[in-house]
Amino acid sequence: MELRHLITLKTIVERGGFKKAAEHLGYAQSSVTTHIQELEEEVGKPLFDRLGKKVVLTHYGERLLSYAVKIIELHAQALSTDEEPIGDLIIGISESLTISRVPSILLEYKKSYPKVNLSLKSIENYNVASKLQNGDIDLALVLEKEDWSIPEIYSEKLKREKMVLISPLEKEEDTRTVLYTERLCSYRSVFDEYLRYKQMDVKESLDFQSIEAIKQCVRSGLGISIVPYFSVKEEIESNKLKGEEVEAEHPAIATFLTYHKDKWLSPSMKSMISLIRNHAKNWV
Repeated sequence: MELRHLITLKTIVERGGFKKAAEHLGYAQSSVTTHIQELEEEVGKPLFDRLGKKVVLTHYGERLLSYAVKIIELHAQALSTDEEPIGDLIIGISESLTISRVPSILLEYKKSYPKVNLSLKSIENYNVASKLQNGDIDLALVLEKEDWSIPEIYSEKLKREKMVLISPLEKEEDTRTVLYTERLCSYRSVFDEYLRYKQMDVKESLDFQSIEAIKQCVRSGLGISIVPYFSVKEEIESNKLKGEEVEAEHPAIATFLTYHKDKWLSPSMKSMISLIRNHAKNWV
């Protein structure tokens, strides 16, 4: 099993097809096809389903990909003698964190390590593990319930987040309508438990794709919501929203730094992890 074949497999999945993988790797498309055919002959199973113009990993292909990612990383680790951060670094980030906390980290990192090709991917919390397992991202910053853990994932709690119940400043709010980020929101259960504690008579709920949309709708009087304080700090301080702090004894969420336990920590990853930890010390 040749390393270049495994790299080709990984690139096809990352780039979304044989043609794009060939362009990225600098191969003829026929060479990419040959690599996969030779891999399939060696393992004795098909790695892709050819569905018209689309190729999709088979179940066995998904299993082999997870091993391929590890082998490629181990090979890079074995050959690496340069401790200068360099190369690609892909970070998965929850949408809420992208708004306020991440920009300053990225700006400082890019200035300090210009040789690193930094890229971001917005992620949903439910697929963090699979993204890390498949090598789609190198590390992630996520908001999750404070007792969150996944066996194969290293998770480091950076900060227990203060939560606030937000409502419009001047308009009469609809306290019977609650606004959630999405149905799989990590802190939806925290919200629901607090509503039960307050004995609020909820009539309906609405799901949104982002906290930014929720803030605008709360300001208009559409309903109420519970969000992390850092995401509405500016609006509360500038009197655009009212914020009622959720008591500390109630369940809360936390910001986690996470990566796969088997992941080799490259110089670029180590420098990013160190920077994130330093910034987290000053988070409000």
